[in-house]
Amino acid sequence: MKRANKHIGSSFDDFLQEEGILEETQAAAAKKVIASQIWKLMKKNNISKSRMTMRMHMKSRTQLNRLLDPTNRSITLLTLEKAANALGKHLQVQLV
Repeated sequence: MKRANKHIGSSFDDFLQEEGILEETQAAAAKKVIASQIWKLMKKNNISKSRMTMRMHMKSRTQLNRLLDPTNRSITLLTLEKAANALGKHLQVQLV
């Protein structure tokens, strides 16, 4: 008789939920994607960090570096909206 695999049926999200880190992991993944998208659009449009800082009406490039840092998850919706506008894009946030 074959032994049933005790791990079949559960998902990685279930595991993360059981460990109490699902939301933290999802936030980190989302931030990495957003930072990557902003960086790629800046490169595609030949926008330097200094120019992006000016377009976003930021006081320093350090603020932009925090936005582009994939590990920094403390970015506000206002900052994301400013980045989108500076790149000629619109920010869309939705619950799915």
